[in-house]
Amino acid sequence: MKNLRLILALVFLFAWLPVADAAAKKFKNCTELNKVYPGGVALPGAVNAGGATKKTPKYDKALYTANKKSDRDGDGIACEK
Repeated sequence: MKNLRLILALVFLFAWLPVADAAAKKFKNCTELNKVYPGGVALPGAVNAGGATKKTPKYDKALYTANKKSDRDGDGIACEK
């Protein structure tokens, strides 16, 4: 009986745990991406190759990887402004 209670408690506990996002959002182009992330998206630790930017990018590896095609200069920041 104790084992059954323990099993039921664990089942209910794991049922309420939050589920992580399956995939980062992939944007069609920089215009769409910049509507949500005005400074673009970047790999953690990336430095802009073109000098200072006006806005700070969102540092997120999964988000950058999903939108890597939009990183024209290959500096680890996509759609920077």
